[in-house]
Amino acid sequence: MVLNYIWVAFFIIAFAVGLVRLLFLGDTAVFPEMMNSTFEMAKTGFEISLGLTGVMTLWMGLMKVGEKGGVVNLLSKAVGPLFSRLFPEIPKGHPASGSIMMNLAANMLGLDNAATPLGLKAMTQLQELNREKDTASNAMIMFLVLNASGLTIIPVSIMVFRAQLGAADPSDVFIPILIATFCSTLTGIIAVSLMQRINLFNRTILVYLGSFTLFVAAIIWYFSTLPQEKVAVISSVAGNLILFTIIFAFIFLGLIKRINVYEAFIDGAKDGFNISIRIIPYLVAILVGIGVFRACGAMDFLTDGIRLGVGALGFNTDFVEALPTAFMKPLSGSGARGMMVDTMKQFGADSFAGRLSCVFQGAADTTFYIVAVYFGSVGIKKTRYAITAGLIADLAGVIAAIFVAYLFFA
Repeated sequence: MVLNYIWVAFFIIAFAVGLVRLLFLGDTAVFPEMMNSTFEMAKTGFEISLGLTGVMTLWMGLMKVGEKGGVVNLLSKAVGPLFSRLFPEIPKGHPASGSIMMNLAANMLGLDNAATPLGLKAMTQLQELNREKDTASNAMIMFLVLNASGLTIIPVSIMVFRAQLGAADPSDVFIPILIATFCSTLTGIIAVSLMQRINLFNRTILVYLGSFTLFVAAIIWYFSTLPQEKVAVISSVAGNLILFTIIFAFIFLGLIKRINVYEAFIDGAKDGFNISIRIIPYLVAILVGIGVFRACGAMDFLTDGIRLGVGALGFNTDFVEALPTAFMKPLSGSGARGMMVDTMKQFGADSFAGRLSCVFQGAADTTFYIVAVYFGSVGIKKTRYAITAGLIADLAGVIAAIFVAYLFFA
């Protein structure tokens, strides 16, 4: 529903701005430019979606191998002690705990098709424990914010789009995204824990969150000591090494569990092909809306205004061109994806703005969509502070994304 309003607003604003430019400024080129943009963006959306087929098929096949090889179960067991402290209301041994851990593990691996059903199942089980059926429980809010913070180990779709749009190294955003999404998740956990009076100084929580924080801080410190020309090289090598190690681990675990690795890959690859085809109308629709919004001059007016304000404060303004992705992300996943694609197409996949838009896209998830789907599925009407905590996590992800982008790509 939110995306519907946004999409319609693009055309209303474009039409109004176009009329003003035509009638008051005598700009006879504005409407031809907007119509040309609709055709160009429709073509671009189709070409990108079609070009995604090969790479998406590859990654979905590998993800299926990892899923059947037990990677999701391993991740669930690894984070189990932490989540048992973050969800004190859930009785020990309750099936909701398993569903929550499986959902978050699937999200970390980018397995959206597996994560969503598990998330809805977890929310249904949490509703069974909920005494006030129309009001979100503490456990529901923590679960929702963890989803909204978007912690993802492998940002498959982002790397696929970068490859399709001509990035020299599609995975060069891997480490920056990992840092940004960790900051978003950590902030979300802290915000909800403070509201729920969860003891963050519990030894188990401190060990998990402290270890992860020290690891991320060490990465940031290490890269901050390097000359800028070495940052990109080492980041690229490290990112690709980690990704290939993960791929090898998926296949190796599959062999250990004695699954048919090749058949598992083929099953997942079929899903990748279907996903690539299914996103064509969505990508075309959002790119056409963004295209007319940009062609009428409204996008430039928005970014120029922000740039003037940021510049007046004495800050560098290179990040402003990527901000539309950050603004759209809490509202609509496909809308943010369209903004990311538009930024890379406009400025280049390897430009600072193009890379930063990708880090924005991976830094957090779609808060309002997740609230609507997860709470709506069990009839929750009173969301309490869930949206506020989700948006705080989103803001932390945006700030972290800007910081790491300057560190890695400036």
